[in-house]
Amino acid sequence: MKHLALAAFAALGLTGPALSQDAPETLVTILTAPEPQTQLMAMVLALQAAGQGATPHVLLCGPAGDLALKDAPESATAPQPPRDVSPQALLRKIAGLPGAKVEVCAIYLPGKGADASVLIDGVGVAKPPAMAGAMIAPNARIASY
Repeated sequence: MKHLALAAFAALGLTGPALSQDAPETLVTILTAPEPQTQLMAMVLALQAAGQGATPHVLLCGPAGDLALKDAPESATAPQPPRDVSPQALLRKIAGLPGAKVEVCAIYLPGKGADASVLIDGVGVAKPPAMAGAMIAPNARIASY
């Protein structure tokens, strides 16, 4: 009887969506929080997800956009316990991963009166249509901080 029920669920396509959600291809991390500890944890989790096979796509908005600045504030570059690493150091590591994307919000630089030359290597500017597409992709998960 158990095999009959499983066959019925499979025939109806009821097992497919659950299985596809088990292994996302991309983790979209949207970070706006100003706190260094929150920023660092967001980067830690994005790296952990990458280690488990997901491709990281990080979007930095508002105060979190400062992580991407060449001349970043001390809160972005100061080492945090317990491993004495900064949020920006982990962001740089993510930006160097194959297939990873790290971007600031499209309105971040205009709001600062700056252009992309102020960003660290590996960080770009998000295009809203592409970012929306990444967020609604069927094999993506979103983490927001």
